[in-house]
Amino acid sequence: MSAADRESLKIFAGTAGRDLAQRMCDHLELPMGLAQTTLFPDGEIMVKLDEDVRGRDCFVVQSTSEPVNSNLVELLVWIDCLRRASARRITAVMPYFGYARQDRKDEGRVPITAKLVANLITTAGADRVLCMDLHAAQIQGFFDIPVDHLTAGPVISEHFQAIRGELGELTIVSPDVGNVKVANMYANLLGADLAIIDKRRQSGTKVAVKNLIGSVEGTTVLMFDDMISTAGTVCEAARVVMDHGARTVHVACTHGLLVGLAVERLLESPIRSVVTCDTIPASPRIAPLAPKHVTLSVASLLGEAIHCIHHDRSVSALFRTGLGVKR
Repeated sequence: MSAADRESLKIFAGTAGRDLAQRMCDHLELPMGLAQTTLFPDGEIMVKLDEDVRGRDCFVVQSTSEPVNSNLVELLVWIDCLRRASARRITAVMPYFGYARQDRKDEGRVPITAKLVANLITTAGADRVLCMDLHAAQIQGFFDIPVDHLTAGPVISEHFQAIRGELGELTIVSPDVGNVKVANMYANLLGADLAIIDKRRQSGTKVAVKNLIGSVEGTTVLMFDDMISTAGTVCEAARVVMDHGARTVHVACTHGLLVGLAVERLLESPIRSVVTCDTIPASPRIAPLAPKHVTLSVASLLGEAIHCIHHDRSVSALFRTGLGVKR
């Protein structure tokens, strides 16, 4: 970063983005923006900037992960604070976008909360949004401001390419039909076959795996998804592919929510390794998963995207591998 960039570009971090934001700043050789986030005794959030941002290009990093509502409100307060401090441009950097699964009315008398969140962020004063692997890519269209949608594909694929020789004959398994396009891209990149799990979601916590389309016999299975929440899908899918003769199973995702019984399920499953990215702050509750867990950092990818945005360059130029996002 040049001296001019250090003066005009500011990266701030919310409570759920501090570690990742620091890694992003380290990558860019840029000091973290100075600010304080405090709580009043009644739980209200207070943000105070400790440096001048008038006329600056400001980015605030905050994942709206658990606790979702608190982190979302904190992001809105950050945006309002920067707007009232006369920042020239405010970009909400949301490595994980909460409420993304509520993107449509799949039954009567339910909200489209992802659209509501988009409205709140826009109304608060954000000029643009930078996010990663949205659960539903059409959420970009919920915003009336520019959205840069990144994928962690290059980071995840680089990890598996580094150990490609250890994996032997590979089959990429899509854990559901909606993820086939991304699974096919990984299959092409890693020189692997493709299989598909036919999944039926019964509720927010229960998933029924019906069929396996394709062959996995005698191969190492890799499964990729945008998130692992309660781990019901991947654990059941892992059992299905093992029953069909798979040699071993590895799973990878961008967002390791790992809520509810996820850790217990993953520990009891035949899954050899669980690869996640650092889009969500690490929680002490997942410590027992350490022998199986690998965390990859997307800090350099997000940092380069911020550099491109600040200099009005193409963000899509960062992705030369052909890896795309979930459709």
